[in-house]
Amino acid sequence: MFEGLRFNHWKCEVDEERIVTVTMDRADRGVNAISHAVLEELAQIVERLAIEEPAGVIVRSAKTSGFAVGADITEFATYARDGRVLDNVRYGQQVYQSLATLSCPTVAAIHGACMGGGTELALACRQRVAADDPATRIALPEVNLGIHPGWGGTARLPRLIGAQAALTLLLTGKALSAQQALAIGLVDRLAPAERLADAARQLLARPRRRPVAARARIWLGNTWLARQVLGPVVRRKTEAKVRKEHYPAPFALIDVWQDGGSQVARRLELEARSVARLAETSTAHNLIRVFFLRERLKNQGKDTDPGITRIHVVGAGVMGGDIAAWCAARGFDVTLNDRGMQYIQPALERARQTYEKTLKVPAVVEAAMQRLRADPDGAGARDADLALEAIYEDGSAKRELYALLEPQLHADGILASNTSSIPLDELRTGLLRPQNFLGLHFFNPVARMPLVEVVRHDQLDGHVQLRALALCRALGKLPVVVKGSPGFLVNRILMPYLLEALQMHMEGVPGSVIDRAAEAFGMPMGPIELADTIGLDVCASVGRELAPFLGLALPPQLDVTFAPGKRGKKDGQGLYAWIEGKAQKPAIPNDYEAPPDLQERLILPLLNEAVACMAEGVVADADLLDAGVIFGTGFAPFHGGPISYLRSVGVAQARQRLQRLEQLYGERFKPKPGWDDPALSAPGPDLAV
Repeated sequence: MFEGLRFNHWKCEVDEERIVTVTMDRADRGVNAISHAVLEELAQIVERLAIEEPAGVIVRSAKTSGFAVGADITEFATYARDGRVLDNVRYGQQVYQSLATLSCPTVAAIHGACMGGGTELALACRQRVAADDPATRIALPEVNLGIHPGWGGTARLPRLIGAQAALTLLLTGKALSAQQALAIGLVDRLAPAERLADAARQLLARPRRRPVAARARIWLGNTWLARQVLGPVVRRKTEAKVRKEHYPAPFALIDVWQDGGSQVARRLELEARSVARLAETSTAHNLIRVFFLRERLKNQGKDTDPGITRIHVVGAGVMGGDIAAWCAARGFDVTLNDRGMQYIQPALERARQTYEKTLKVPAVVEAAMQRLRADPDGAGARDADLALEAIYEDGSAKRELYALLEPQLHADGILASNTSSIPLDELRTGLLRPQNFLGLHFFNPVARMPLVEVVRHDQLDGHVQLRALALCRALGKLPVVVKGSPGFLVNRILMPYLLEALQMHMEGVPGSVIDRAAEAFGMPMGPIELADTIGLDVCASVGRELAPFLGLALPPQLDVTFAPGKRGKKDGQGLYAWIEGKAQKPAIPNDYEAPPDLQERLILPLLNEAVACMAEGVVADADLLDAGVIFGTGFAPFHGGPISYLRSVGVAQARQRLQRLEQLYGERFKPKPGWDDPALSAPGPDLAV
């Protein structure tokens, strides 16, 4: 059937029943990222299948990692830069549509990761069977790149599972488990991974036919009238979550679905043109850049064995307890030490609650809890490969602890601190093996914040740093290596922003107004709400450490000692009152006029400190700086990070605005060294190449 055809990325097998198994195995990658070359070969295969008319076709993957991770983003970025997105999208649609219109039955056999263009490939088949395995994850996450599915995802998914369910998946990029995909009709059957091929054959022989009522419901939900009624409702709900000027892709996707008709050709053309337009936006360019930044961070330490299986955490407060719980959930044996069980027990209870929400399966929850052990006597340090200190921010107290802890570690054991601001050159004083000491600064909440600052100092051993990067990779975190100066990277850049917000709050600007200005810029949370979320006591502690270094004054709201009761979200009262975990923000009077320079006063100090960090080499390059601030603070991803944003608005213009604020408000707005560095204005490297 395939005589004379040779493929690099596909393998075709025909059995005695004339069933063809088409296996994707991209030759030059460890995963199936669908490139133009992969599509070209698939086009040849489908053309031959249309001629030969086999009894059935199974599309599967040879990669252990999964079915397909989606389109090749590196290639897509090149097309976006060269203005060739529309042709590329149309070609992919053409190939998939040829598969969808084959006269024989087709089944996609899905295991592992099935994302984006991989999911669209599966949608082009008549039926889908998925491995009933925790590793199976199915999604259409293109909205996270500032675009939306372009190879038929918006055209086919609403007609397969219904408009409301499809729009939820398309607008959020949420990944589904195999069970969830079955429940909504995205896949037709589940099977154990080792029997996936057999299950695919059974579907070819006996295709699943949905009940008439389900088919009627899906059809009615996609009629012209339903689209005109549901479209505005979905648009309003989306507007409540994101701003169209920041993230245009969700709104474009709704338009494509609402304007699409009964003909698939029209729906595909609307989809292609929409993706091509979105690919030209700064949001898409920046979100694609953020994707590559994430990949860069993820790949650090991938060739190094961390040599860590047992972790000892000292300090069972919110940070220490949550770090310990996260490590245990990721498979490490963890001992959690504090002054007594009365301090450790709340952390264990919090860990169980988290596991029950995230791990869900009782046996898996219990296994994680077995790996997380209370250790009030501190005996776990003797067997630990890594001891992590997570006590309060006091240099003397930390050094006293190290004097007791370090002698218990074996010769290759790593001693780490979760300090958020204290320079490591101060903390390493008096250590027996300073070369084995570093900072591992996690962010709160540990389960949600992906960044870990790997903090170095002048005596750190390079291999120990690599082991720490490999550990972060094993923990599913994104590490950034930073210089051990006060505040490191993230807190140093964030602190001027927070302090200026508190200064304006003290001047009488309502917190709601300040937060609204930050959110209008693109911050996920305003600085007043953020201060309450972090904890005013923590902000005060870090502020006292950093303010003198930054040349700033501590606002009166922080220049106090915070007792339990008014520390912010954790106490239910801070700058805002908190009810059931939500800030109760006072309404803004209708006649209130916000200061015209409010947003500049917030954002420019942050940018000023970012420039200083770049000039001082706090991180190796501007891309790592942008990545650290995005993943550590949530800095508006569609802006691409502080340095990327500066380059887009103009370095000279930003500096002039900063100088104007200096004239109005004083020395704290004075441009710091680094604004004249040519590297600041130079475009960053092309991460996609």
